[in-house]
Amino acid sequence: MIATKVYAVCIGVALVLATPASAVSLTNRDDRPYKVAITEGEARTEQALAPGGVLDGVCLAGCVLRLDNSSNDEYELEGPEIVSIEDGYLFYDGPDGPAEAPTGEMARPDAPKR
Repeated sequence: MIATKVYAVCIGVALVLATPASAVSLTNRDDRPYKVAITEGEARTEQALAPGGVLDGVCLAGCVLRLDNSSNDEYELEGPEIVSIEDGYLFYDGPDGPAEAPTGEMARPDAPKR
């Protein structure tokens, strides 16, 4: 009986920890709202994303995103990714979020952003 409870707790903890790590986070950095269409497998949902808004935990098993139902631009995401909308396009910020600016000798303001 105790082993069953321990097993159940371990499974629950694993699910809680695994879900955010494999999900996509989307931030709207534009000054206008967007309608975001999310297609995961056969399922399709639409969500409104206000300026400055964030959608966390989307695309748990990979998905295709479209902004404002555009048939020209679709973005395939696999997770875990952090992306943002800027100037009407989706930009990849990375698996860990935007990188911090380097300091000291490595800081070069004239170096191109990679």
